[in-house]
Amino acid sequence: MKTKFLPSLLLLATLGVAMPGQAADAPAPAPVRMDKAQAGFYHFKIGKVRVTALSDGTLPLSPQALLTNVRPGQVAARLAENFQSALVNISVNAYLIEAAGRLILVDAGTGELYGPTLDKLPAALRAAGFEPEQITDILITHIHTDHTGGLMDGTRMVYPNATLHLEQREIAYWLDPAKRARASAAAQKNFDHAVSKVKPYLDAGQIQPFSGAVTLFPGIRSVPAPGHTPGHSLYALESEGEKLLFWGDLLHVAEVQVPDPAVTIVFDIDATAAAEQRKRAFAEAAREKYVIAADHIAFPGVGRLRAEGAGYRWVPLTYVNDFVAGTR
Repeated sequence: MKTKFLPSLLLLATLGVAMPGQAADAPAPAPVRMDKAQAGFYHFKIGKVRVTALSDGTLPLSPQALLTNVRPGQVAARLAENFQSALVNISVNAYLIEAAGRLILVDAGTGELYGPTLDKLPAALRAAGFEPEQITDILITHIHTDHTGGLMDGTRMVYPNATLHLEQREIAYWLDPAKRARASAAAQKNFDHAVSKVKPYLDAGQIQPFSGAVTLFPGIRSVPAPGHTPGHSLYALESEGEKLLFWGDLLHVAEVQVPDPAVTIVFDIDATAAAEQRKRAFAEAAREKYVIAADHIAFPGVGRLRAEGAGYRWVPLTYVNDFVAGTR
């Protein structure tokens, strides 16, 4: 298992990694500003269960500085095929499940850690008609700061009434002072953020750990996928013969990794295991044709995979606007 890694999808932005053609000490390009707020949410259904995709925002990053196990020119070629420049606006998505009489959030965004183009999850949640205080449960795919940074606002719990559901290995890894001591200075930041963002819920008795594949709620179960982190977990939702699998960080740059799941990223703790998990998950998703919700595919990050040649193609879920005036 690799021990030298950068611990979060967005950490390069805060560490000042230079983008192509940019001097190492030059400021990062200013984010594009919109003159109106974006909606930030999208409702859809799996069987009888309503799911809402929620945007925490986006951040421009360079895949060529992040992706590993790639051939020369592979990343640039894939980006060009998808009409992307060297900088890709990476989405940070979360999802809300209304099921079993509960409001269940899948991942919690970045919080204040990565600047003004992120930390939009609470606003997106409110725009969708819910308050953070109403959330009863949060399924955490793993403890990286773009998935757990939004749990706390300073010393205030953003979701004070929520129980966090976390794989036991994830808790044991990130809250272990000995593992932090052996990590690089850059990696230690993620251990510190685990203490500041996740541990307050543990201290309050609001974490319910699980181990492996378990049923958490009727129709909702965990799916182990270690590699990206030791306890990285996917979550499956099933209703009336339909299935949705929440992928967490199974992939980061869809334009490159969907056609070639062997491509890895610097944030993987065990890149070999992460690639194998991705290959298995892609093959299963294409074979079974169920819906996928991914934290870093362009918002709302919901679609299916189709086998294509030696790789795969992402097919977004068809947009449906079924709003009826006078209803929420």
